[in-house]
Amino acid sequence: MKFQTTSYHFDLLKDTDRVSAFFEAIIHYSGKTDLAYDLGCGSGVLSYFLNQKFNEIISIEIDSKAYECAFNNLKSFDNIEVINNDALNYEFTKKADLIVCEMLDTALIDEEEVQVLNHARKFLKDDGEIIPKAIVNIVELVNMQRHYIHWDEDAAYEELSRPVEYSKIIFKDEINPNFEKDINFNVIADGIANGIKITSVTILNDEIVCGPTPMFNPPLLIPIDELNVKCNDLINVKLKYIMGQGIETIETQIL
Repeated sequence: MKFQTTSYHFDLLKDTDRVSAFFEAIIHYSGKTDLAYDLGCGSGVLSYFLNQKFNEIISIEIDSKAYECAFNNLKSFDNIEVINNDALNYEFTKKADLIVCEMLDTALIDEEEVQVLNHARKFLKDDGEIIPKAIVNIVELVNMQRHYIHWDEDAAYEELSRPVEYSKIIFKDEINPNFEKDINFNVIADGIANGIKITSVTILNDEIVCGPTPMFNPPLLIPIDELNVKCNDLINVKLKYIMGQGIETIETQIL
């Protein structure tokens, strides 16, 4: 099937690792199949996958151009309703067996995954499921060339510590978007530490883990105050941000 897309969603569809991971998670979903919500449906490709499993799918997209693409792509399916609305404010009327919400980004900082699911979760049946299931965030101490917040897109940096799993967000739980944690780094090389690198790994279900991929949560590089470090040093950094409110909320402090 040919899909109409915006230029952004065309790039998403070219990320075959991301698309195939969601396809596998949806196809192998084994719960009840009366109703699914696809929140932030974009061009509608995940709703198209859901069509093979569910009696009814409600697909919501805030962007008018993406909505038009999804509407045209899915209009031949009687069991799919595509709505041009903000999933954060949409008044759901029925409880779903499955919520698919792919408003994902590194550490959930930029996209409104947390806020949308905190709103929509009460319209999930008690035995319902969410795809993806969880996200795990990993951080490392680095020396980076560009001393400003940026994503790892051909950016040069040197890793100076062992990776630390600093948070795991389970999407069926109520999530506090205000994140704050003191993180201890075990230094593995002498150098100048001037940043941290966050990598997010997405757990779609108990069997499928994905990311990062070219269009799916690229590592995020964040500056810290410059510090000379030596192998076996222990460095403590406070990391703060508000999930869903953007990278401008990120704060770091060497303790």
